[in-house]
Amino acid sequence: MSKRRNPAARPDEFFDEGLQHERTAFAWERTAMSAMVAGAALGRYAANDGFYIQAALGGALVMVGAAILIWAASHYDDLHGPLRSNESPVHPTAARVVGLAAMSGSLVALLVAARLVVDDWNN
Repeated sequence: MSKRRNPAARPDEFFDEGLQHERTAFAWERTAMSAMVAGAALGRYAANDGFYIQAALGGALVMVGAAILIWAASHYDDLHGPLRSNESPVHPTAARVVGLAAMSGSLVALLVAARLVVDDWNN
């Protein structure tokens, strides 16, 4: 009788020489850290200029980035089971929600930055 392994356990050897799931996990971590840095910069400079609502948005962006960073670390282990079973680990709805949230957050950050620049030029 052969010994069965837990499909969700971390592998002892590489089953994907391209390390696709590791690259994906690192991409999520880089995105989360970038969001945290952008939120911290927005919060700091907005608070210095008296734009407290924008500073709060920067703080919220830091919290969202931290949540994504924590999720990415915990989700990494969940990728091994579906990959070993030749299933896709991507949930279509999650991909759409994350894409929409990223685009919306980028648009809001761009609008806030543009407003800060225009207000700075006027003063």
